[in-house]
Amino acid sequence: MAVSDTGQLPELRQLGVLLTDRGSKYAVSGASVQSRADVDTVLRDLKSDRSYAKATHNTWAAILPTGGLKADDGESGAAMVILRMMEREELTDHVIIVTRWYGGKKLGGDRFRRVQDATRAYLDALKG
Repeated sequence: MAVSDTGQLPELRQLGVLLTDRGSKYAVSGASVQSRADVDTVLRDLKSDRSYAKATHNTWAAILPTGGLKADDGESGAAMVILRMMEREELTDHVIIVTRWYGGKKLGGDRFRRVQDATRAYLDALKG
């Protein structure tokens, strides 16, 4: 794993594929971060795994000391779902990435439910 500009190694926590819906597969990952550079390091490390690099979407949100950041990666509106859930849980200095491998069928609004389900699984895993 690459060293970020903070001099620390953000430890990537991967829960792997948790959900499937009409052929689409969802995984969730995350890490503690302090800066946008840390977020970039975590994303780079996640995508060093070929299967994650080839995923249809790696949607993410982070809450840093400077505020919230998010990127839909083509899954319009999905990052806001992650960000809002993090805000409700008061989870700061963290990035959560929901990965989707498209299965050939559009999910419509259900895609937001799957993003919520994956994010909830990650938040629950953090609580132990």
